[in-house]
Amino acid sequence: MSMPAGFGVDTAIEAVGIPATFELCEELIAPGGTIGNIGLHGTKVDLHLERLWDRNITITTRLVDPFSTPMLLSSPHSRRIDANLLITHRFRLDDILDAYETFSHATDTRALKVKIEV
Repeated sequence: MSMPAGFGVDTAIEAVGIPATFELCEELIAPGGTIGNIGLHGTKVDLHLERLWDRNITITTRLVDPFSTPMLLSSPHSRRIDANLLITHRFRLDDILDAYETFSHATDTRALKVKIEV
Protein backbone atom coordinates (compact mmCIF):
# COMPACT_ATOMS: atom_id res chain seq x y z
CA MET A 1 0.00 0.00 0.00
CA SER A 2 2.98 2.33 0.34
CA MET A 3 3.64 2.42 -3.42
CA PRO A 4 0.31 3.94 -4.50
CA ALA A 5 0.40 6.53 -1.71
CA GLY A 6 -1.99 4.49 0.44
CA PHE A 7 -4.92 4.76 -1.96
CA GLY A 8 -4.57 1.33 -3.54
CA VAL A 9 -3.95 0.24 -7.11
CA ASP A 10 -6.03 0.94 -10.20
CA THR A 11 -5.88 -2.68 -11.38
CA ALA A 12 -5.24 -5.87 -9.42
CA ILE A 13 -5.02 -9.16 -11.32
CA GLU A 14 -5.79 -12.43 -9.55
CA ALA A 15 -4.09 -15.12 -11.62
CA VAL A 16 -3.42 -17.89 -9.10
CA GLY A 17 -6.89 -19.10 -8.16
CA ILE A 18 -6.63 -19.30 -4.40
CA PRO A 19 -8.65 -17.39 -1.79
CA ALA A 20 -5.59 -15.61 -0.35
CA THR A 21 -4.67 -13.93 -3.64
CA PHE A 22 -8.25 -12.82 -4.36
CA GLU A 23 -8.48 -11.35 -0.87
CA LEU A 24 -5.19 -9.56 -1.47
CA CYS A 25 -6.68 -8.01 -4.61
CA GLU A 26 -9.68 -6.88 -2.56
CA GLU A 27 -7.34 -5.22 -0.04
CA LEU A 28 -5.18 -3.53 -2.68
CA ILE A 29 -7.85 -2.16 -5.03
CA ALA A 30 -8.37 1.60 -5.07
CA PRO A 31 -11.76 3.29 -5.35
CA GLY A 32 -12.93 3.03 -8.96
CA GLY A 33 -10.39 0.26 -9.67
CA THR A 34 -10.71 -3.06 -11.45
CA ILE A 35 -10.00 -6.56 -10.17
CA GLY A 36 -9.23 -8.87 -13.07
CA ASN A 37 -9.95 -12.41 -11.93
CA ILE A 38 -8.36 -14.89 -14.33
CA GLY A 39 -7.22 -17.51 -11.81
CA LEU A 40 -9.03 -20.83 -11.98
CA HIS A 41 -10.63 -21.25 -8.57
CA GLY A 42 -11.12 -24.79 -7.33
CA THR A 43 -12.54 -23.68 -4.01
CA LYS A 44 -14.88 -21.06 -2.59
CA VAL A 45 -13.61 -17.48 -2.50
CA ASP A 46 -15.31 -14.80 -0.42
CA LEU A 47 -16.29 -11.46 -1.91
CA HIS A 48 -16.11 -8.96 0.94
CA LEU A 49 -18.81 -6.50 -0.07
CA GLU A 50 -18.82 -5.05 3.44
CA ARG A 51 -15.39 -3.57 2.59
CA LEU A 52 -15.90 -2.91 -1.12
CA TRP A 53 -19.45 -1.58 -1.54
CA ASP A 54 -18.51 2.11 -1.39
CA ARG A 55 -15.44 1.84 -3.65
CA ASN A 56 -17.31 1.55 -6.99
CA ILE A 57 -14.99 -1.21 -8.22
CA THR A 58 -15.30 -3.47 -11.24
CA ILE A 59 -14.58 -7.19 -11.17
CA THR A 60 -13.97 -8.94 -14.47
CA THR A 61 -13.61 -12.68 -15.00
CA ARG A 62 -12.36 -14.79 -17.86
CA LEU A 63 -10.85 -18.18 -18.32
CA VAL A 64 -8.00 -18.68 -20.72
CA ASP A 65 -9.64 -19.68 -23.98
CA PRO A 66 -8.99 -19.54 -27.76
CA PHE A 67 -9.82 -15.83 -27.80
CA SER A 68 -7.66 -14.72 -24.86
CA THR A 69 -4.70 -17.05 -25.44
CA PRO A 70 -3.06 -15.06 -28.30
CA MET A 71 -3.19 -11.85 -26.25
CA LEU A 72 -1.80 -13.59 -23.16
CA LEU A 73 1.01 -15.18 -25.16
CA SER A 74 1.97 -11.85 -26.73
CA SER A 75 1.99 -9.92 -23.43
CA PRO A 76 5.51 -10.94 -22.33
CA HIS A 77 6.86 -9.92 -25.76
CA SER A 78 5.39 -6.44 -25.38
CA ARG A 79 7.79 -5.92 -22.45
CA ARG A 80 4.99 -4.24 -20.47
CA ILE A 81 5.16 -7.12 -17.98
CA ASP A 82 8.34 -9.00 -17.07
CA ALA A 83 6.84 -12.48 -16.84
CA ASN A 84 10.04 -13.83 -15.27
CA LEU A 85 9.18 -11.89 -12.10
CA LEU A 86 6.03 -14.01 -11.71
CA ILE A 87 7.79 -17.38 -11.87
CA THR A 88 8.36 -18.75 -8.39
CA HIS A 89 9.17 -22.38 -9.21
CA ARG A 90 10.94 -24.06 -12.13
CA PHE A 91 10.78 -27.74 -13.05
CA ARG A 92 12.16 -29.90 -15.81
CA LEU A 93 9.62 -31.68 -17.99
CA ASP A 94 10.66 -34.98 -16.37
CA ASP A 95 9.47 -33.57 -13.03
CA ILE A 96 6.06 -32.38 -14.23
CA LEU A 97 4.21 -34.41 -11.58
CA ASP A 98 6.18 -32.56 -8.90
CA ALA A 99 5.26 -29.29 -10.61
CA TYR A 100 1.55 -30.14 -10.51
CA GLU A 101 1.84 -31.15 -6.87
CA THR A 102 3.61 -27.89 -6.00
CA PHE A 103 1.05 -25.76 -7.82
CA SER A 104 -1.91 -27.67 -6.39
CA HIS A 105 -0.69 -26.68 -2.91
CA ALA A 106 0.14 -23.07 -3.83
CA THR A 107 -0.87 -21.70 -0.45
CA ASP A 108 1.70 -23.89 1.31
CA THR A 109 4.43 -23.83 -1.37
CA ARG A 110 3.89 -20.13 -2.18
CA ALA A 111 3.80 -21.01 -5.87
CA LEU A 112 2.64 -18.13 -8.02
CA LYS A 113 3.58 -19.38 -11.47
CA VAL A 114 5.37 -22.62 -12.29
CA LYS A 115 7.59 -22.88 -15.35
CA ILE A 116 8.16 -26.22 -17.04
CA GLU A 117 11.52 -26.26 -18.81
CA VAL A 118 12.24 -28.73 -21.60
